[in-house]
Order: sequence, then C-alpha cells, then structure tokens
Amino acid sequence: MTRLSETELTSVTQRLRVLRADSIRIKILVLAVIATLLPSVGTAWISYLENKRALEAKATEELFSVSAQTARELDLWAKERRYDLRVFASSYEVTENVDDIARGGRSASAHRRVTDYLKSVSERFTDYGELLILAPNGQVVATSGKRSTANELPADWRARLRTEDFVAGTPYWDAESARPEMLVAVPIVAAGERVLGTIAAEVSLLPLTETLRGFVPGEAGVASLLTADGALLVSSAGASQEAMQLRYAPETIQAQLGSDGKPIEFDDVLGERVLGSMRPVSGLDWIVVAAIPSAEVYRQLARMRVVTLSIVAGTLLVAAVLGHALGLVIVRPLNRLTSAASKVAAGNLEVDLAAAKGGEIGYLTEVFRDMVARLRKSRVELERLSVTDPLTGLDNRRRMMEQLENEVLRSRRLDHEFSVVMADVDHFKSYNDAHGHPAGDEALKCVATVLRETLRDVDSAARYGGEEFFLLMPETSADAAAAMAERARALLVRHRPPAGAVTLSFGIASYPKHGGSAEALISAADAALYEAKRGGRDRIVAAPGERSVKAARA
Repeated sequence: MTRLSETELTSVTQRLRVLRADSIRIKILVLAVIATLLPSVGTAWISYLENKRALEAKATEELFSVSAQTARELDLWAKERRYDLRVFASSYEVTENVDDIARGGRSASAHRRVTDYLKSVSERFTDYGELLILAPNGQVVATSGKRSTANELPADWRARLRTEDFVAGTPYWDAESARPEMLVAVPIVAAGERVLGTIAAEVSLLPLTETLRGFVPGEAGVASLLTADGALLVSSAGASQEAMQLRYAPETIQAQLGSDGKPIEFDDVLGERVLGSMRPVSGLDWIVVAAIPSAEVYRQLARMRVVTLSIVAGTLLVAAVLGHALGLVIVRPLNRLTSAASKVAAGNLEVDLAAAKGGEIGYLTEVFRDMVARLRKSRVELERLSVTDPLTGLDNRRRMMEQLENEVLRSRRLDHEFSVVMADVDHFKSYNDAHGHPAGDEALKCVATVLRETLRDVDSAARYGGEEFFLLMPETSADAAAAMAERARALLVRHRPPAGAVTLSFGIASYPKHGGSAEALISAADAALYEAKRGGRDRIVAAPGERSVKAARA
C-alpha cells in the first residue's frame, strides 16, 4: 500500500474523531442498546437451571421413599411365606405322619394321610402351587403334585436349615402354570427340637406384580424385583418368560447399592435411560428397583424450555427488526465491501468500488481499492510462477500434464496426430559429482535454452523432473519429432555448458499410435528413452513401430 502523506493522515484522523451519525463508534453505541436483551437470556437460563434442580430433587425424594416402602412390603411378604410354612410344618398331620414314615411303622397309611393334608393345603392356599415333604437326606417323601425332586433349592439348603429357619430357592418360570415361581422351605421340628425333615412349597411370584403396582413412582415409572445378580423377576408391568431373561449390568447394581438407595441415572434392562433407586430386600437375596424414565422427569422442564425459547425467540425477533432498520444505515456500505471482498476471495480481481465519502467506510474503501490493484499485479506474477520451473524457466510438470491432457482431447476430437518427446541428460550424476551442483544447474539451464530455441511456437517444453525434460509437439509425426531432437542435439554441441559438454538421450511416442491417453504416451516415451539409455545414450529412439535414429557424434 502506498504511504499516506502527513496531510492525508491528519484528515483521516480528524474524520475518525468526529461524532457524526455515520460514525461506526456511534453505530456501536446503538448496537449496545440491543445488547440489553442479553440479561433476559441470562435470567431465563438461571431459571431453567433452578427448575431442573427442583424437579430432580422431587423425583429423587419420591424414588427414595418408594424404594424403601417397596423393600419393606416385600420383606413382609417373605415373612408371611415363612410363617405359613412354619404353620404347615407344625401341623399334627405333618409331624406325626412324617415321624411314622421315618420310623418305618404304618408308613403306607402315614404317607397317604400326609399326602392328603398337602393336597388340602395346596387347594386352600392358591399362592402355593405344590407342597413337598423332604427327608433329612433330601429325598421327596410326599408331595401334593408330581414333583420328585427339589432341585430349585440352593445346593447347601440342608446345611443352612440347621442354622436358619427359612430358605428360598432360585426363581424360575413354570411353563405349565405360565407364571414365575420359586421353592421356599422350612424345617419340620418335632417335640424336643428334633428335625424330622423339611417342608417345601412352590410359591407363585405373580401376585408380587400387584404389590409393585402399588408403589409405581411417577406417571410412567416402573417398580421391579431383581435377583442379587441383576436378573429381572417381576415388575409392575407384569411378568413373562422373556422378561426373566433380561438383566441389569453388574456395574449398575454395584453403583446403586453403593449409593445406599440414593437415586442416580442409569440404563434399565431395556436400555432406556432412567432415574432410579435400588434397595436390597431383607431376608431374601432380592433387590427392589424404583425407576422413572429420565424423559418423564424432565418433561415439565422441556415444556419450560419451550416457553423460554419462545420468549427468547420473540426477543430476537424484536432485535432482528431493529437490526434491519439499523442495517439500512450501517450495513449497506459494508455489504458493498463484503460483496467485493467475496469476489476477490473467489479470484475475481476485476472489482472496482466507487469511492465512498465520509466516515470509516470511506477510508476502508480507499484502502480496499489500493489492495485490489496490488493483487492484480501480484496474480499475474503468481500465475507465471505456479506453472514455471524456477531453475530453467520452462513449464513445470503440472502445467505440462494440463497441456498434454488438453492436446489428447483436441487430437481425439479432430482425429489428428501429435508427438511427445522425453529427453534426459546423460550421466548427469557423474557431471554433478565432477563439477559440482552449481555447474549442473548451469548445464540444465543450457539444455532448456537449446530446447526452447529448437521448438516451434506451437510446441512446448517442460522440466519433467531432475534432469528429465518433456516436449509436446502438436500436429507432429514421430519422424518430425526425431528431426527436431536431432537439431537440438546438434545445437547442444555448439552451445556447450561452461563446465563441459553434456549429451541428451531422447524417447519419442506419438498419438494415437503409441497410446490414446496422456499416461500411455508418457509411458511409451519413457520406455523409448530407457532403450536409448540402454543402447549407449546420446541417441534418439522412437517407441516400437517407428524407426530408431542413432545420433552421429560430433
């Protein structure tokens, strides 16, 4: 940019200091008024956070209470089952007849009486599917149904019943009754605390779904019952064989039980995000879960978010109307500059802004016009450098490939031929080693000058890479290209580099005979060049199908 004179600089400074309506400083003050809208957004955000905390606290309190009440209710249920079984086990029909069976006396009639008793109890108490009398060795002595074993009891149930008065087995799905069940057992104790055996009963877990429904948290919450390892037993949504295959992740169980029932967010058995609380059930290896979908917990918050966004949107609309009105004054001249800058960024330097008067915009326009003028000059030089080899002044490889691709398309459309020549300086590495790299650079410049003088105006030469050169000769046969190469070889003899003579090897290929694409022609010319090198260098070789020309040495 040209430097402003002292008078011009003083004039610009004075204009910047004047508090006029078109001053950007005044316009910024106007925009600051719009910034007063920001407190409304901040207030809405704080209100949102406070309401979120309140909703989370409410849900947390409800879940904490529900899980505790459900755990107590299930504990009472377990105690009732234990009490019922102890009543059954203490019945005269059980103790006397089981004792008779154990002693071997009237075993047939005793077995019949105790069996009738078990069937009678099973019919009266619908929660119990089948009752069994087990001998101390674990064998089934009598049953109200057809069961012959008690495999669902824990493996150590006999040892546990020596110290405990109640044992619960592993819950399972009974296909016949289509409901979840489990075996529970208590010892049969005669007078004198002598253990005669064990009474076990199939207990239906289906009634627990009604119990859980009475403690469902929220509107869409779920109360569930799990085993100690996280397997689902029943829930307030019901029970099924498929549901009993679902399982909570072990880390979820550990994290929840470690929080002492404090509700936290986790994924339920279906993978849904919920806020829930877990508590162990006393007397059973079970866990009760009370959970509310996170979406329900934050539903009210979502509604509030919509209202808040509506208010903010309305405020923004007002700001937009004001901004539009201010834009008529502020943005219009800036838009002209922005549009011109976009065109310049897209590569169009033929932009000419009319000089603006007054304020900072006028100064920016003046600076922009000077910048574009300098860019126009720089682009011409950059375009030249981007397609030129800096050492030889010839086209670079990228430019050569563009020209070659275009020539293939042109010749294919017009059904014309053209030729390409690949040239390589012979023994260039040895030349560099003997005379140094600066001398090698001078040799490459000399070769480039010779090739440039030999070619026609319509031909083009490029430095292909290192000591290799590429020539493109439109409307030229392989023979004519070979003649040109011979002239270049002869001219190079007369214009030898300062450090010593160099020779060239040439490989020639023509379109369409040696290839129908740029890559194929380069490959054919390169193969011919390789043949020239292998044949002794300082010679011209055409691709197969054309005559080979051996250069006469000077």
